[in-house]
Amino acid sequence: MFENTLSFARETDEKDPLAQWRSAFHHPVVDGQPLLYFTGNSLGLQPLTARKAVDHELNRWAKLGVEGHFSPEDPWYTCHKKLAGPMARIVGARESEVVCMNSLTANLHFLFVSFYRPTGERFKIISEAGMFPSDRYLLETQVQFHGFDPAEAIVEVGPREGEHVVREEDLLAAIEDCGEQLALLFLGGINYYTGQLFNIRPLTEAAHRVGAIAGFDLAHAAGNVPLSLHDDNVDFAAWCTYKYLNAGPGNLGGIFVHERHGTSFDGPRFAGWWGYDESKRFLMQPGFQPIPGAEGWQLSNPPVVEVAMLSASLAMFDEVGLAALREKSVRLTGYLLYVLQEEFGRRPELGLRSITPEDPAQRGCQLSVQLGGTDRAFFDRLRAEGVSADFREPDVVRFAPTPFYNRFEDIWLLGAILRRLLEEQQ
Repeated sequence: MFENTLSFARETDEKDPLAQWRSAFHHPVVDGQPLLYFTGNSLGLQPLTARKAVDHELNRWAKLGVEGHFSPEDPWYTCHKKLAGPMARIVGARESEVVCMNSLTANLHFLFVSFYRPTGERFKIISEAGMFPSDRYLLETQVQFHGFDPAEAIVEVGPREGEHVVREEDLLAAIEDCGEQLALLFLGGINYYTGQLFNIRPLTEAAHRVGAIAGFDLAHAAGNVPLSLHDDNVDFAAWCTYKYLNAGPGNLGGIFVHERHGTSFDGPRFAGWWGYDESKRFLMQPGFQPIPGAEGWQLSNPPVVEVAMLSASLAMFDEVGLAALREKSVRLTGYLLYVLQEEFGRRPELGLRSITPEDPAQRGCQLSVQLGGTDRAFFDRLRAEGVSADFREPDVVRFAPTPFYNRFEDIWLLGAILRRLLEEQQ
C-alpha cells in the first residue's frame, strides 16, 4: 500500500483531493528554508484569510467606534453566534449546545462548578493517568475546593505494565468498581502524550449507569477526529481552538453542554451578564436568568478579533468537511507510521518505536515516538534540520501530520532526515 520513496510520496500528493488547501496557509521559514511542520497538535498554521478577517474588524472599529456593536453588518453584539453552527458540526452537537468563550482551563473550571457536585458518598473522579498537567491541576484544586483529598478522590487509570495506552476495559472496570462513589468521569478525548483516542460513547454510558456525569477535554480531538457529543450523550466538554482548528495562539475556547442540561438546569453556575436572557440583558436587573443552552454559561462578551480569526478557520472546515479531512488524516498518519517503522527498523538496537495505537480508530493525526537509546540531543539535531516537532520528557517526540497542509512528501523528507541522523549516530 505504501512505499518509502520520493516518487510514491509525490504521486500520492498529486492525487490528493485536498492538496490545494496547503497553499491556503502561511508556512514558517527558518534560514530561508520552509519548516517541515508537524506541530499542528500544539499550534496550527495561520490561514491566509485570518489577516483579512482581523483587518476587517480593525477597520470597522476605526470607522464605527462603539456603533460597531449594533451595526447592520455583522454586529459585534452577536458575533459569537456565527461560530455556533460550524463548531457544532465539528464536535457533533446541536447549535444550542455549543458556544465559544474564554479559554480551555477557565471553561473547565466553570463547567466543574456546575457538573462536579460531590457529596460525602459520591465524590470520586476517574481520569486517565498522564493527563495534561493543566487538567491534573484542575482536578486537584477542584476536589480540594470541595474539601476532599486528591489522593482519595482522584482515581487514575493507567496503562498496564509494559504497555503505553490505557485499555478501555480497565476504564470500564474502574467505573464499575467506584460505583455509587463516582461523581465524574473526566478524560481527554485524545491523550496529549500518547495520542490515544478514547471511545467516548461506551465510557459515557458506563458513567451514566452508575449515576455519574461524563465530561471530556477535547483539546487534541476537536478538528482532528469526528465527534458526536450529542448522540454520545456526553454531559459537558471543552476544547481549545489554536491546535487543529488553526485559530491563532491562545484564542477562544469552546464548550459543549448537552441540551438536557442546557434547557432545564437548576444547579449552580458562575454567571456573567453575557449569559443573561438576551431580551432583558440591558435592563440591568438583579437575579440571574440564563439564556437556554450553552450560551447561558457565558460570562463576558467575546473578543471580536479572536472571533474573526476563528471564523476564518471554521469557514475552511465547513467548506472541506471533517469527513474528507479525516479520510486524508488516516492515510497520512498511516504513511508516517510506515516510514518511521522502516527507518527505525534500520537501528533495532535503539528501541525507537511509536507508543500511539496502530489502529487508526484509536488515534488522530498524531504519532508519539519513543526515542529509546537516544536523548534530547537527538531531537535538537532533528530540529536543527528544519523539522518542527515536539519533545516531551523523558524521551518522546510527537509528530502531527495535519491533513489541511501537510504533504506525503513532507513525511518522506522526514524519513530521509531521520535515516541520515541515525546513520551518523552509529
